[in-house]
Amino acid sequence: MTALLEARNVTKVFGSGGLFKRQETPALENVSLFIRESPLSITGVVGESGSGKTTLVRLLLGFLAPAEGEVLYKGRDLQKMSRDERLEFRREVQVIFQDPFEVYNPFYKVDHVLTTPVTKFHLARSKSEARKLIEDALEVIGLRPEETLGRYPHQLSGGQRQRIMVARASLLRPRIILADEPVSMVDASLRATILESLRKLSQKFDMSLLYITHDLTTAYQISDSIIVLYQGSVVEVGDVELVIKNPQHPYTRLLVASIPVSDPDRSWGQDSTPVLVSKTSTKLNRGCKFVDRCPFAMSICRENPPPFFQTDGYRAVRCYLYKEASVIADETMEKALGQKG
Repeated sequence: MTALLEARNVTKVFGSGGLFKRQETPALENVSLFIRESPLSITGVVGESGSGKTTLVRLLLGFLAPAEGEVLYKGRDLQKMSRDERLEFRREVQVIFQDPFEVYNPFYKVDHVLTTPVTKFHLARSKSEARKLIEDALEVIGLRPEETLGRYPHQLSGGQRQRIMVARASLLRPRIILADEPVSMVDASLRATILESLRKLSQKFDMSLLYITHDLTTAYQISDSIIVLYQGSVVEVGDVELVIKNPQHPYTRLLVASIPVSDPDRSWGQDSTPVLVSKTSTKLNRGCKFVDRCPFAMSICRENPPPFFQTDGYRAVRCYLYKEASVIADETMEKALGQKG
């Protein structure tokens, strides 16, 4: 099984405070991720705010260097790439950020974000060919070129701006698109449209997709496999049907139980049993990060961090409730994703 993009036991720590009271906060701890080269895959990464999702994206893009571990593209370390290798990486790995306004320069028309990659990567031999390429990209994601081009960002809606960023990413025919909360700041009515556009582009151009979100509903809608993050650590990973329909880690159960349901006889979150977090005990805790919120906590949970237990053919859980199952190494947990090479 060949990896296209891979994170191996990646840890990222951020420092804060002054010279004499320096504090270090781990944003990610020992996280591994594997995106195969073929066939394409759509992987969801979910977790609440502060779980490390955006830090993971920035590490995978090479914007940040890991404190430990390494990020590889086609077997090459991102931090050691040559100029030509980095240019290839920048073309083949595209990103769609969360804010559909912040990525634009308000002094430029929206055409600028589309013409720049065409020019930089020599995608067209003439202006007319470039125009045709851009118009086709806009039409694929449901925008009319005559109503989109020539306008400034503030003259378009958030949904239109975000769909332009999807079109920009697709122009380069990348191998992978990293979508970091791409629909969280657009109207609910447009979320399904944008996600369906991403899925169609993935299938049409044979692109893999890493979908980062806090929303389990949309992750279930678009993903084949899913990774659940909690406080910078992966707690459950596997086939999306297994993880969402039958969650095993107590944190994943809490996330799934928090999804509103259209049942007047059932209260929102009635199946969850969250426990208030004790900040003092969390700092002293050397074991599972979720122990202070877990209704099933045992003494071993406070003493040692749990390894991954493979509970199904394509699922692994970091929880001592499943200590009778086989232990698998973090860097080989892609087997639990159902990624059959």
